[in-house]
Amino acid sequence: MENKRILKKDERIDQLYSQDVRIIQNPHYFAFSLDAVLLADFVRVNHRQKIKIVDLCAGNGAIGLFLHDKLGGTFTEVELQPQIADMASRSIALNNLQDRYTVVNDDIANINEYVPKDSVDIVLCNPPYFPVTAQSQKNPNKALAIARHEIATNLTTVIQKMSGLLKMNGHGYLVHRPDRLGEILQVCQKNRLAPKRVQFIYPKPDRDANILLLELIKDGKPGGMKIVPPLIVHGSDGSYTTAVQELLYGK
Repeated sequence: MENKRILKKDERIDQLYSQDVRIIQNPHYFAFSLDAVLLADFVRVNHRQKIKIVDLCAGNGAIGLFLHDKLGGTFTEVELQPQIADMASRSIALNNLQDRYTVVNDDIANINEYVPKDSVDIVLCNPPYFPVTAQSQKNPNKALAIARHEIATNLTTVIQKMSGLLKMNGHGYLVHRPDRLGEILQVCQKNRLAPKRVQFIYPKPDRDANILLLELIKDGKPGGMKIVPPLIVHGSDGSYTTAVQELLYGK
């Protein structure tokens, strides 16, 4: 009965069993995917209670919520689309985490109206991956188009805001497309973010990587970037590999 009260039309509750987190989803909006689970897993553990974390382009709050046990401190979830920000707020309540999480329903370009510059320890972002095309602008589902394509924000704005929020030596985490790695590194360099750790995710053993995970340090020393071992999502038979099963369902 409690679940029915918290849900709106066409919504459902999905669970990430490995983290014991429940997320409100709606098929008409951009639901969290494996990308969110992978980025949360890539983030380094930090249990300090006073750290500040900001999740840009937060969607329904999935990445931040997946990190409730791995990170201490408080989270600010920033989401532009009102219906999706509302789902994030209700997902936070569903997991009884209101004391640690705040949702900001605004453009990430305005984040410094809510969070001061140079004040954040960790910034997370799962941004729109694709440049705007004529096709994306014509997408009848505007919510999906905004989540997938750089209609409302773009890579440069994401990196500028990430860098501006972070304290010196603060950590940024980004999930993106490998085919944009060159551009990502250029923009990061211009904005005082040093790449420190990279992981490539492969859909199958014989396929090219299709997801990139990147850890950045504000004003970090140049050099010393680590390429960590790759992760393969599906075996040749199409089933999840053991590593991905553990991320989703626990060991």
